[in-house]
Order: sequence, then structure tokens, then C-alpha cells
Amino acid sequence: MDLRRLSSFLAVAEEGHFGRAAARLFLSPPAVTAHVQQLERELGVPLFERSPVRLTPAGQRFLGHARGLVDAANAAIEDLATLTDENTLRIGVMGHGSAELTPAVIAAFRHLRPHVDLRLEALTFTQHTSALLEHRVDVAFVRPAVTDERVTVDVLTTEARIVVIGARSDLATAPELRLADVLDLPFVALPSHTPQPFSDYLYFTEARGGEAPRPGPDHAVTPQEVLMSAAAGRGAGSALSSFARFYRWPGTVCVPVVDASWEHSVLATRAGDRNPHVTLFRRLARALAPRFASGAGPGGAHPLGGEQDHRDQGDDHADAGAAAGRAVGH
Repeated sequence: MDLRRLSSFLAVAEEGHFGRAAARLFLSPPAVTAHVQQLERELGVPLFERSPVRLTPAGQRFLGHARGLVDAANAAIEDLATLTDENTLRIGVMGHGSAELTPAVIAAFRHLRPHVDLRLEALTFTQHTSALLEHRVDVAFVRPAVTDERVTVDVLTTEARIVVIGARSDLATAPELRLADVLDLPFVALPSHTPQPFSDYLYFTEARGGEAPRPGPDHAVTPQEVLMSAAAGRGAGSALSSFARFYRWPGTVCVPVVDASWEHSVLATRAGDRNPHVTLFRRLARALAPRFASGAGPGGAHPLGGEQDHRDQGDDHADAGAAAGRAVGH
């Protein structure tokens, strides 16, 4: 039984509203609705009355079972997470991470902790927070900033926005564009379980008043899939300005969107994680971020994130600064 469907069912049951449940789960309302409908088909009974939203007798009976299943799954994940080798650090990277800063932080950490086994995992758009919360990675370079209270974030870059389009597009020769020029483009489609903050980021949702974009025919969960769709003239995407330095794809162009709000790339970690490797990695990222700043502000604590941990770690604090300097040749 799919845990995502169970989580959506529990959220709707507790919130009494599909929209509030979606906001709580950082999903879109259609995704939560689809999860509940799929669960109802799987069980062969309706779980909710829709107007108003309330549990059916079958839903009431299933509620305790669903909570038990989710609690058991979470307990299993947490239990197995404790088996992770204490000399291993798993690093998730979405796309190009935080640009040139990402390899610099990794190099600085390797200098200070050469005995630690570093494992890199590429993250898709759908894994904005899930890989971290499911204990598949320990730290994650993602965008945009995470607002989940279960996650602590450190802002590493603050960058202007670009749109990714085909080289044959009527807009491709423009030196810059405005939101009004790009909102009607056919954007690549994202899976329904993509976290809402990432969907809003990709589609400039705030600028379009919350409306969904005109959908293109292609789905994407990686930058490469966005670029393939754009090169074929079938879809568009958006990104941070540093994207253009890392993805030079024939048949595509990246054009600045000058009136779009700037966005952050961040280092995300689990709130309250006291793993010393995670603590050191965060310190290194914060120490190096100002030297690689490519936007309006240096790295720092994001005001929308979870808890911030700035407690001193003795010699590691000084070591982090020294290693950061060596990583950039200072």
C-alpha cells in the first residue's frame, strides 16, 4: 500500500479539507485528490463524503489502520537510518546544486574528513525534500528554499531567474524578457507528486496568480529532460541564472527574466540533526557561500526555513574556515 496515498488520506481526515491537506504536505490539491481516489479504488470503498468533506463509516474504520501503517513505516525508516555507517555522509544534489559552490564544499569537507565515505546522489525535481526526510541522503543541495518545519536550510546563492526555450523560438533572440513574455509558454509537465514549492518555482506561479501554466506535451523530472523538450521546440522551463553556465545544450537558449523575483539555492538538512559530519558540512557551506555569491546576497540563514543551529563546535569551527580558504585557493 502506497505510503503517499496513506499520508494524503490522513492529512485530509485531520484537516477536513483537501486544499489544507495539500498545503500541509507541500503537494498540489489535485495530487492529494488523486492519492485519495487511488486509495479508495484500491480498497473498494469510499473513504470521504465530499460536501462537506468528512469520513465515511469505512473511512472512520480505516483511519486507525492508516495511522498504524504510517507510524510503522516511519519507525522502520528511523530504525534503519541508525545503521548507516557513522563514517558515511550522503550528499544529494538537484541539478547543478549551488553552482561552483557545491564541489568546493565537498572538496573542503574531504580535506578535513578524508576518512569519511562521501556518497553523491542525483536528485530529481520530485525529491525536493523527500530524499532527505526519508533518510536517503543526509544533506541536499536543492532549489528553491524549503519551508518545511522538518527541514533546516542555509541559503547558499541568491540568483536572478532565466527561462529555458528552444533556439527557434520567437523569443530566442531577445537579450532579456519579462514575465508577461513567458507566462503563456508551454511549460514542461511535472509529476503530480512534485512538491508544491518546486512547481511554483518552475512555473512562476506567484506571477500568474496561482493559475496553472499552459502545459506542453512533455514531462520532466531532471534538467536534461527540460532541455530535450526545449531543444525540440515542445516545452519550456525556468531556472536560476547559474543554470546557463552548466547546461550548454544545442538547440536551446537561456534568457534572463528581468522582473521575476530572485530565488535561492540552499543546503537542506533534517531539523535537529546532530550528526557531526552534517554539522561540519553546513559550516563549510556557510563559510564558502559568500566567496561564490552569484546574486543579491551571500549565504545565510533563510527566514522561512526550520531551526538554525549556530552553536560552536570548538576546533571544527576554525578548521572549517581554514579548509574553506584552501578550497578556493586563498
